[in-house]
Amino acid sequence: MTDLPDLGPAAEHLATLLGNVADEQLGAPTPCTEYTLGDLIDHVSGLSLAFAAAAAKDSSLTGGGPSGDATRLPADWRARIPAQLTAVAEAWREPAAWDGMTQAGGIQLPGQVAGVVALNELVVHGWDIAKATGQQFRCDATSLATALEFVSMAATEEPSPDSPFGPTVAVPADATPLDKLIGLTGRNPAWQP
Repeated sequence: MTDLPDLGPAAEHLATLLGNVADEQLGAPTPCTEYTLGDLIDHVSGLSLAFAAAAAKDSSLTGGGPSGDATRLPADWRARIPAQLTAVAEAWREPAAWDGMTQAGGIQLPGQVAGVVALNELVVHGWDIAKATGQQFRCDATSLATALEFVSMAATEEPSPDSPFGPTVAVPADATPLDKLIGLTGRNPAWQP
C-alpha cells in the first residue's frame, strides 16, 4: 500500500462531536438502533482502544466483540475518549501498522484491512453521533472515499448474522458519496431522532 489513509481528520472530528454531547443526551436514540447515544459513545471508546492495539499488533485488547454500554462510561469520558481517538490516529500513522496480520474484534485480518475498518468506524460513528445530537457532520474527501470503497465491497442486501452492517438502504443513484456510504451500512441517510 503506497498511500496510507490518515485516520487523523476523522478522529479529530469525532472528538469534536463528542465534546458537544450534553449529559441529558446520553439516553437519546441513534441511527444504530441497538445503541443509545451513551452506548454508542462507549462503543467508540472500546473500538478506539482495540484498533490502537491492533495497529501495534497487541492482541491483549483486540479479542472481544464490540462494546456498547453507557453504564461503563467513566466520569472523565469527554477527556479520555478524545485522547484515545488521537492515539488511534497516531498508531495508524506508523507504516508497520499496515503490514502483516493483526486482530480486531477477535478476528484475524491483514493490517491494511484493519486500518481501513478503523477509519470506517470513525467516519460512520461520527455521522451517527452527529445525527443523534443535531450536529453538523463533515468528512474529508479521502476518508469518505476510503470508507465508501471498503463498505461497497463488504455490504450486502442480506448480510450474514456476523456482518457489521445491516441490510443496505437504497439511496438514489445521484446520492452524495456520504449518503451512499451510510445507506450501504444499513442506515437511512435521512434518519432523524
